[in-house]
Amino acid sequence: MSKDILITGGAGFIGANFAHYWMFKYPDAKVVVLDALTYAGNLQNLASLENNPQFKFVHGSICNTEVVERLLTEHSLNTIVHFAAESHVDRSISGPDLFIETNVVGTHSLLKAAKKVWLSGDSPVSNHRFHHVSTDEVYGTLGPVDAAFKETTAYAPNSPYSASKAASDHLVRSYHHTYGLNVTTSNCSNNYGPYHFPEKLIPLVVTNLLLDKPLPVYGDGMQVRDWLYVDDHCRGIDLVLSRGKVGQTYNIGGHNEWANINIVKLIGSKLEQMFNADASLAAKYPTAKSVIAGKAHSLIQYVEDRPGHDRRYAVDASKAMRELGYAPQETFESGIERTLRWYLDNDSWWRSVLDGSYRSF
Repeated sequence: MSKDILITGGAGFIGANFAHYWMFKYPDAKVVVLDALTYAGNLQNLASLENNPQFKFVHGSICNTEVVERLLTEHSLNTIVHFAAESHVDRSISGPDLFIETNVVGTHSLLKAAKKVWLSGDSPVSNHRFHHVSTDEVYGTLGPVDAAFKETTAYAPNSPYSASKAASDHLVRSYHHTYGLNVTTSNCSNNYGPYHFPEKLIPLVVTNLLLDKPLPVYGDGMQVRDWLYVDDHCRGIDLVLSRGKVGQTYNIGGHNEWANINIVKLIGSKLEQMFNADASLAAKYPTAKSVIAGKAHSLIQYVEDRPGHDRRYAVDASKAMRELGYAPQETFESGIERTLRWYLDNDSWWRSVLDGSYRSF
């Protein structure tokens, strides 16, 4: 299979990390990124790639089927890695329509384009792949001692976001079984790492600590998530593309469950250690008063839980480990330290997100 690819949503958190990963590992590959640059899309995430002749950014929507058809045809692409999605649960609760439009209608638009270009006409492209990136949230919620989600776990989405992703998963599956489109799907656990939009838990905690702002924690903070360093996710997708069986779904997880409140406390403790070890950080971040004083925990504020908040996610990645040779390479200890160091070294990135100036990049 050709390493030339179309990445949808490639200016977002995971998509941008995947673009960097792919171009580093396969420097001769042609990479086309399609992104609508909604609020979570950030061209700064791709700035270091823009002068690479193998890289092309296209500002456009996955809902525009004709644009996707043109990109596949003009660049002779036979692989799509589909990240583009609205993904913040809180936003899906207050405004679900956009999630249906992007995640369901948008995915269907991509499938139609792929089917037309790759399967229609006199010369169908047999060696093609449509890889769909999904989430563990489609499986619903787990009790404290329930076994982790497997690929065979029944879908039970509990938010408009997870319901829209579940619908897109089913559409992808249907295009394989009905039309013969070569598809694979991966359902990942919570990602973290560079370029993570500051509305999500880990970057929110980091930036609020550096700005000496409160750390809001939903409910009792005992919601449990499986955390996966984003580079490990990228490696997992690479393995699915190279070794995965067409029509199959693979769970990609970190085998790394943490309660939200413990994540918040860990980040506070880690930042305090980093500030103590490097005196220059206090000068760079004079607003991080609680961190400098060793009282990061004092910023924690418990707030009313969000509606329908899933209690626990846990991903069983044994199928990917067995069939693909997948295994996370980052421990949570090493991954969280890399993440914190990235945010400390890239304050211009997250400050531009917080003040909105990234939208004019």
